Amino acid sequence: MKLTGSAAQGYFRAPDAGHAGLLIFGADPMRVAEKRQLVITALVGPQGEEEMRLTRMNGADLRKDPAMLLDAIKAQGFFPGHRVVFVEEASDSLTKIIDAGFMDWQPGDAQVVVTAGQLTAKSSLRKVFENHRSTVCIGLYDDPPSRDEIAQVLRDAQIETPSGDVENAVFALAQSLEPGDFRQTIEKLGLYKLGDKTPLSIEDVMACAPQSAEVDMDDVLDTVAFGHADKIGTVLRNLYAQGVQPVTLCIGAMRHFRMLHAVASDPAGPQSGIGQLRPPVFGPRRDKLMRQAGAWRRDRLERALTTLTDTDLQMRSAGVSPDHALMERALIRLAMMARS
Repeated sequence: MKLTGSAAQGYFRAPDAGHAGLLIFGADPMRVAEKRQLVITALVGPQGEEEMRLTRMNGADLRKDPAMLLDAIKAQGFFPGHRVVFVEEASDSLTKIIDAGFMDWQPGDAQVVVTAGQLTAKSSLRKVFENHRSTVCIGLYDDPPSRDEIAQVLRDAQIETPSGDVENAVFALAQSLEPGDFRQTIEKLGLYKLGDKTPLSIEDVMACAPQSAEVDMDDVLDTVAFGHADKIGTVLRNLYAQGVQPVTLCIGAMRHFRMLHAVASDPAGPQSGIGQLRPPVFGPRRDKLMRQAGAWRRDRLERALTTLTDTDLQMRSAGVSPDHALMERALIRLAMMARS
């Protein structure tokens, strides 16, 4: 049986203990591991491994000793309760072994949970789980989490589902982070708000969001956009010390000034323009972009984009000028342009 969408998400939290097995596959190992852990905990409880009701085996080991699977399925434990056999890193080479295990499976035997990487639609392993009357197959893809999934993560962290701009801020965060990183961020947010009865705010979300090199790049771009030419050298040294290359900075600068151009060019005004940005921006960053778009006229932003495009072409050509010097000169020119 193949499950997708909300049916699949519901099955992860409440799997059917009467099924013989479950296959979870996908290209993102973190996403697969997260769902696998959710399922196994739901089946055997938090003490399942300590009570020896969970048997783990690797796909490579199972290929060497195919009898391991059936032995584990039929084994009787010392502790009462549901039992699970977990097979990780499986592939189509295990299809016959796993299919044979299901042929001998009886109610009361251990349930088989299998994880695998990306499998094509023609995968023999997928077909076993899709076609067997008592097994489930769920594929995980790179689609960002839905609002229902995000709401469930918030509930798990005992955070009331926000609304309006705060909900959009959490949604944007989910789009930009890996699933495991997003869950850890929300767990951190739950601890941050522990005992705090005030509604969740954008400031709370931003305080718990992971920081990255992009934040440091934003510092450089804010320095330029606000016209602080005297500070460019210092912030550039700090940024380059972290391994950021001039070409990467140039690309980030073009993206930033294109964003400002879109905001400043909106016929209905900057307030409408910033609301059209995708992904949306919130909190202090939104305020800074509004101030920058208001300070730069559309024609100056177009000149700034021309300067950055020329600089990018120079750095990618076979010229002799050092990239660091070309980028610094371009940013100083932009900062001086902001003050004109």
